[in-house]
This record gives sequence, C-alpha cells and structure tokens, in this order.
Amino acid sequence: MKLSSLLLGFAITAVILTFLNVFLLKKHKSIYMSFLQNFCGVWFIVSGFVKAVDPLGTAYKMQQYFGEFETTFQHTWFKFLAPLFPVLAKYSIGFSISMIVLEILLGILLVLGCWKKFTGWAFLLIIIFFTILTGFTFLTGYVPSGVNFFEFSKWGHYETTNMRVTDCGCFGDFLKLEPKVSFFKDLFLLIPAFLFLFRSKYMHTLFNAKVNNTIVWVSTAGFLFYCFNNFYFDIPSIDFRPFKEGVNIRDKKKAEEEAMSNVKITAYKLKNIKTGNISEVPYDKYLANYKDYPKTEWEILDQIKTEPTVAHSKISDFYMTDSKGEDITESFFNDKGYSIMISAYELKVKEIKEQTTMVPDSIFKMDTIKSENNIISINKKFLRIDTKKLSKKEYIWDEDYLQIFKNTIQPFLTDANKKGIHCFLLCTGFEDELADFKARTGFNFDIYKSDDLVIKTIIRSNPGITLWHDGAIIKHYHYKKLPSFEEVSKSYIK
Repeated sequence: MKLSSLLLGFAITAVILTFLNVFLLKKHKSIYMSFLQNFCGVWFIVSGFVKAVDPLGTAYKMQQYFGEFETTFQHTWFKFLAPLFPVLAKYSIGFSISMIVLEILLGILLVLGCWKKFTGWAFLLIIIFFTILTGFTFLTGYVPSGVNFFEFSKWGHYETTNMRVTDCGCFGDFLKLEPKVSFFKDLFLLIPAFLFLFRSKYMHTLFNAKVNNTIVWVSTAGFLFYCFNNFYFDIPSIDFRPFKEGVNIRDKKKAEEEAMSNVKITAYKLKNIKTGNISEVPYDKYLANYKDYPKTEWEILDQIKTEPTVAHSKISDFYMTDSKGEDITESFFNDKGYSIMISAYELKVKEIKEQTTMVPDSIFKMDTIKSENNIISINKKFLRIDTKKLSKKEYIWDEDYLQIFKNTIQPFLTDANKKGIHCFLLCTGFEDELADFKARTGFNFDIYKSDDLVIKTIIRSNPGITLWHDGAIIKHYHYKKLPSFEEVSKSYIK
C-alpha cells in the first residue's frame, strides 16, 4: 500500500463521518473544521493502531534515535543533554507504549471533539516531536559520515547511505515511507495542529461530557492492555514484518538478491566543481563521452538506478554463522526437514566482572649457541620464579532469564530432539559469554550467530521460538505461550 492510497482512505472516512455529523447529529460548527477533525483523527487512530500491534518495534526504533541523539549532542554546546538519551533508551518500551496510546487517544479526542484545549496542545506537541524525528532522519542524508549534524557548513549532497536512521517508523512495519515524504507529511500536519489550537471554538463535540469521558477512558485502558498483550504476554496479533508465518525465507531471499543484481544504472548525477551546476547524464552517454567529464572538473553525486522488481527487506540481511565464523545460511536453507530456532537478540547479562589471578611463572634465560659445523643448540638456564596476572571474566546473569531456558526452552528442545528435529539457538555474543551461558543453563544444542537487528525482526520475543520447514517459517511462539512439543508436533509437523 502507498501513502496516497492510505490518505485517500482517511479522506473518504472523514467525509462519511462529517456527513453523519452535519446531517444526522447536527453537532458541527464548521464543516471544514469537522472534516479536519475527522481526517486527522482517523489518521492518528490508524497510525497508532498499526504501532500498537507491535510496540516493541517502535521501542527498537526509539532506541536507534536515542543512540544517534546521544552521539550527536555529545560534541556540541548541548552536550548536557547527551546523558538523557541512554536513560530514555533504557525505558524505551514504556516511552513507546505511552506515545502509541497518546496518539490513538488524540485521534479519538479529535473525532469526539472533547477536551479541546488538551487536544490542541497535545496534538501540536506530538506533531513537533514527530517532525523532529522525521526531519533528523531526512536531513542526515545531507550529512557525510564523520560529520556532526550541527556542522552545517560541512553538509554535502543528499545520499540515502548517509542517513543515521533509515526510516521513521511512522506506520510501523505496515507501511515504510521515504524519509523525505515522511518529513513533509509532518510539516503538513502542523497546519491543522495550529488550527486545532487557535480555532478550537469551531470544533464539533459529538456527545455530552459523560459519554465522551467514558469512551476516552475505556479506549485508553483497552489499548494499554492491547499494547502489553502484543509484547509482554504474546507476539504481535497481526504480523506486518517480512519474517511472518508462511513466508519461504529461502525463496524470498533469493528473489530479493536476484532483483538487486538486475538493477541497472540509467544515469549519473554530476556536479560541475567550478560552477556548482548539477547535471543528469544518461549512462550510455556518460560512458561514450567520459573524457568530457574529467574528475578535476566534475564530481559524481549519485547514480540513478532502476527500481528492483522485488523490494529489499531484512530478509536480504539474514545470515547464520557457526562457532568458527563460517556462513552456514545456505546449508540451513537446503535442509528439507523441520528445525526449531530459538531467537535471542540479547542474552541478558546484568554485569561483567573482571577477575585477576596471580599465578607463579618460571623465568628462564635462553642462550643460542652455534658450533663450527653450523649446528645450533639452545642452552636454557633457570633464573627465578616470578608471578603474572591472568584475567577472567565473570558474567552476572539475569537469573529469571536463565530460568526461562532451564524450565521452558530446554525441556521443549529435548523432546523435539528425540524426534530428530534440528534445534539451535540464534543469538549474538562472544564465545566466552556463550560458554558461560551453556554452563549455567545446561543448553546442549547448536549455537549460531547473526545480526541483532535481524534477530529482533524475526520475532518479537526474547527468547522466541520459531518452527522452520524447508526454508519456510511455519510458526512463531512467544516463550510465555509455548505449548508442549507434542501439541506442536500434532498441529504442524507432518
């Protein structure tokens, strides 16, 4: 779905609601203001709902923003703000849920037309906040690598590879918007935001205060529970992500890679170094006359390429490596049988302590002696016993997290392994950390590694359980909703 189609749907819904208000309820004061209320209200309800489906996805996106903001502000006059962002990142899920529920609540308030002062100010502030996020996303495209965002004199031409955060997440995984489109969308929404603030007397109110308040508070409680259910108790009720159930990841990855390899360069965007003029030269013409564009006079700004026939997704970034660092993705995809993958983008270590031990060390003197017939001998003389330091890391684990593996994951995998199912853990971490994890939990299955962002995208549960068959995802489970292996086998394993 494209943004234009979505906005058309919002507009049609707003027209219907406005028609009912004007001719049935007769509560309007201004048809135009009523339409704006309904249009923006429906917009916020929908955009909030598709994020409420997956509040962890929004939390991950906010962690990206907070990390970039911390780095950006550290080397500016505003460096006193930098310590704030790690704190916000730590509580990103609470921030995410609050923002999502507020967004839906504002949509409901606009349609109902109640709490007008609060609605006006809250709508304006949240639009300003969204504009800052989308503006940062888009404008960092002009900021070369190694340059701080606030070093405006060093900004260059726009490149998508420069962007610190690839998309704003305005509609979650339901709809990905180009950063420029997303930024201008929020700039547009500033217009109704100021109208709601300064012309609130022309806003309609559908029902009396008691009815409106009941709808608002019941909706707030309902969506709060819905958000918690979609990450704390279970995986998202609706899956918009590429790794959803029923998708053959092997075939989709192959199709995406082939589509990218078939992308062709159609033109070059060139900048004349002396005049600053920018020209777009067709690819064939540039190759035939490349001597007319010497590097001393022309700079290549960008390559204009055809769009891939299959859109790129996180599936293209999916890979698995074994303990030796060898890529085993293809061998996994070529396995025609069933397998169970435990996803853990983070093995929850609370603290890592360095333990230093002093051990005796014998010191010798080595003398090399060369005889007349070129035979070399080594004379080893004992000098003294000294001491040296040995460092060892002690991992302090989240005990509740370890218990999930001991009491839930391990028994499930043991039963599956007895039936010949290949079971493994896909995670991140260093070898000594993984060895300590295995010792603490008794986990005795294969452990493979991948990128944490890919693992987060596969399933919104840590740990999460995924049943695979012949390169395809059959079923996802949150660890709190994991049935017995016998039940899984009866339902999905043939």
